[in-house]
Amino acid sequence: MRTLPFFLFVFLCRALFGASIEGFWKTVDEATGHPRCVLAVYEYDGVYFGRIVGTFSDKGEMNDTIYKPIGRAPGVVGDPYYSGLDILWDLRYAGISYKGKILDPQKGNVYNAELWTEGSNLIVRGKLLIFGRNHTWYPAQPKDFPKGFKMPALNSFVPVIPKVK
Repeated sequence: MRTLPFFLFVFLCRALFGASIEGFWKTVDEATGHPRCVLAVYEYDGVYFGRIVGTFSDKGEMNDTIYKPIGRAPGVVGDPYYSGLDILWDLRYAGISYKGKILDPQKGNVYNAELWTEGSNLIVRGKLLIFGRNHTWYPAQPKDFPKGFKMPALNSFVPVIPKVK
């Protein structure tokens, strides 16, 4: 019976301080409202990372995936494909949020990052010194993926930290 208060405490803490950041998240262009990409946020050895698993065309269809990559990241050494690229790394829980690094793969800029959940959404804040901005990522839905897309297992990813130009 002594374990009941402990489980109640854990449940309340999770409710108060947000849910896990692990999962598939869709980014949306703030200017156009069109989807841009889906990222997989995954845990590896107690640290979280984020990998692009697909990007969207201007028509809002995912046309570039980890299985058939097309677009290249010009700001990263070797110009790797966007799909399959880790753009979040070294995310560690720091009280009420996760803190680590985030990459702008087009420009090759690396920023400090802070992530937390609000409701069912993930808030991602990129920061440079004291300046920063928040971006809302939404849970990816089955309709966001092309027909027949096989969802990768989050526990199958091994991080690869990109080198910027």
